[in-house]
Amino acid sequence: MKLSNYGEFPADIPVIAEDELFLYPFMISPLFLNDEQNIAAATKAIDENSLVIVCPTKAGHEGEREYESLYDAGVVGSIMRKVSLPDGRVKVLFQGLARAKSLYKISDNPLEAHVDILEATEVNSLKIDAILEVVREKVRALSAVSNYFPPDLLRTIEENHDHNRIIDLICSTIKLKKEQAYKLFVETDTEKRFLDLIDILIDEIEANKLQREIRSKVHTHIEKVNKEYFLKEQLKQIQKELGTDTAREEEIEEYYKKLEAKKSKMGEDAYKEIKKQLERFARMHPDSSDASMTQTYLDWVLDIPFGAYAKKSLKIENVETQLDKDHYSLEKPKERIVEYFAVKELLELRGIALKKGAGAILCFSGPPGVGKTSLANSIATALKRPLIRIALGGLEDVNELRGHRRTYVGAMPGRITQGLIDAKKMNPVIVLDEIDKVSRSQRGDPTAALLEILDPEQNSEFRDYYLNFDLDLSNVIFIATANDVGRIPAPLRDRMEFITLSSYTPQEKFEIAKRYLIPQELKKHGLKKSELTISKPALRELIHSYTREAGVRNLRRRIAEMCRKAAREILKNSEVNKVSISLKNLKEFFDKSVFEIEKTDKIPVVGVVNGLAWTAVGGDVLKIESIRIRGKGNLQLTGSLGDVMKESARIAMSVVKTLIDKRKLR
Repeated sequence: MKLSNYGEFPADIPVIAEDELFLYPFMISPLFLNDEQNIAAATKAIDENSLVIVCPTKAGHEGEREYESLYDAGVVGSIMRKVSLPDGRVKVLFQGLARAKSLYKISDNPLEAHVDILEATEVNSLKIDAILEVVREKVRALSAVSNYFPPDLLRTIEENHDHNRIIDLICSTIKLKKEQAYKLFVETDTEKRFLDLIDILIDEIEANKLQREIRSKVHTHIEKVNKEYFLKEQLKQIQKELGTDTAREEEIEEYYKKLEAKKSKMGEDAYKEIKKQLERFARMHPDSSDASMTQTYLDWVLDIPFGAYAKKSLKIENVETQLDKDHYSLEKPKERIVEYFAVKELLELRGIALKKGAGAILCFSGPPGVGKTSLANSIATALKRPLIRIALGGLEDVNELRGHRRTYVGAMPGRITQGLIDAKKMNPVIVLDEIDKVSRSQRGDPTAALLEILDPEQNSEFRDYYLNFDLDLSNVIFIATANDVGRIPAPLRDRMEFITLSSYTPQEKFEIAKRYLIPQELKKHGLKKSELTISKPALRELIHSYTREAGVRNLRRRIAEMCRKAAREILKNSEVNKVSISLKNLKEFFDKSVFEIEKTDKIPVVGVVNGLAWTAVGGDVLKIESIRIRGKGNLQLTGSLGDVMKESARIAMSVVKTLIDKRKLR
């Protein structure tokens, strides 16, 4: 017989002796090995990437490792993990795969045996199905008088159709004597296994009923304090015997403390969901994959700053002062921002609640580098709130915003929830950067999630799929930025109020560089104000000939390049304590002018006309040339011309034809 991907059976494999109980297929069990024989067998199996059989010791032979002291049956499986413990023991994580029979010994130390798989046989499946219903009935009866079967296991037994799998599940759950377990384990006739199991279940039901009656009578005689003390001491001893790490218990207790501390600040649904997952985590085996996923979930949700808000500091003069301090020019955008927050402050002062859906979301639109994100930063500073930037450029998966469902490996909360955690406040300023570059894919439409996030009527109950409960985003100030407003979907545009930032003029760039960029770059590069000076003509030449942009990003890069060269010169030559940049030596810092300004022809030239090209990041003057050649009178357009330019050329051609006809020039 071939077992999964592990080869043919019968086969020679290492043997591990287990003193306590029978293991069963499909179980993942930790085994603590404290003798050389078992450790050698586990090591050999790992080194040779082979299976291993775990055989229980016979009753009265616990601790013995001779082949004759073991039952001639056990579960064949693989070792998933091996860990050496400080006390000299070795802990392995074992996964059972199939019941097997140990036929005879092959070698000692490590103990190896010739093993074959026990294959189950079924003669009358209808009869077995009828017997299975009796077994399920007995399991339900035993569950009513004991704690053997949790709901998930009961559901598995009810829904599973693998007869021998059901028998193994029940046997691994109830307490069986070794002889009983062995008899059921080695039996290959499924019908016989079921009948023997029914007898055992009947005995267990009667025994548990009796124990329940005794416990009920004893319970009334035990004082509450003594009972609690007894259970705690008993738990300590059990953990000591099992080698359970008390650090896990302390970790669970710490989670409970965090949850109770935030209980009054979070919604009832959130509290119930987190508590449910925490109780589930406490019941899990620490080495299971579900435990790791649940712990990650608890770490995320208990870091959400429920009830933590930045102190309200909405004063219109603070906003105005901060905007003027951080930005030169931009008078119209700054005026509109101040008006926006003036309305909010007036409503707060007069105790008027803002009608749901009435508060538009600000969206700063304009070319790159004109100060859109910087304006948002100034607003956050003036309001004394943390600023969180969420880059939406290229975003095409809705789960990036809404969070991934926990059924997926590596699931985590969405960017909005992560932003709240990073801000440590529930009312930060969140900048949705480049909202015009969001795209749709087969993984969903992020625009739909943005509609909910930005809609004041809906965002008080924003549901992150990972959290599985609602978050209140109504106190968050959302500010969007975009380069091209036309690319934003219409439903999303309806929820925004656009403030347009146009390109800077050369004079504005000059003032921005002098007031902000140069001092900032000097500080960033460790230079004093006296160690680098840039003359006004040099700065103007830098703007005209070495940069061509709507904003000032490339200008900042050029100034940073000057600072680096100055820093190198000062360190390289001890006699130099100051670097001056003038119009004469500007070319020494840069290879050559990147851009040359071309003047348009003062005198019109026949066949040449000036055209204007415009994009979201700026524009330019283009020379459009034409030439007359022999042909059929068709207009040929060359180059990558846009539709508007093509239409203009056709109109010009039509005008020329009209003039020719009117003036009879043919």
